[in-house]
Amino acid sequence: MLIRYKKSFEKIAMGLLSFMPEVSDVKTLQEIIREYDSNPDWNLFLWKEEDILGAVGVRLEDGKAVIQHLSVNPSHRNTGIGRQMIHRVRDHFKDECDVCADVATESFIEKCDEESASSQL
Repeated sequence: MLIRYKKSFEKIAMGLLSFMPEVSDVKTLQEIIREYDSNPDWNLFLWKEEDILGAVGVRLEDGKAVIQHLSVNPSHRNTGIGRQMIHRVRDHFKDECDVCADVATESFIEKCDEESASSQL
């Protein structure tokens, strides 16, 4: 289930985002979390099953919802959580704007789209 980030989940969110290659140090990670806390155009969602297993960050800009951060706990990767998060984000924003990827998430989202297209055949 996709839930909205709140301050009480800060350490969990920072831990998940730290698995992303472009988040190279603690200072960068703190800046990212600060932006999600303070900027109303930045939305961070967490994927919760029994525990919180993933994070997806979306930036609203020019009528688009840009997926800019995506991370799944390494011990739960390759189980479809990332794909589920993408689908839920698209459902969440479908009436407001188009959902697209930034450079960091583009290849993963394309892979999800290809898998969805081939499963519908």
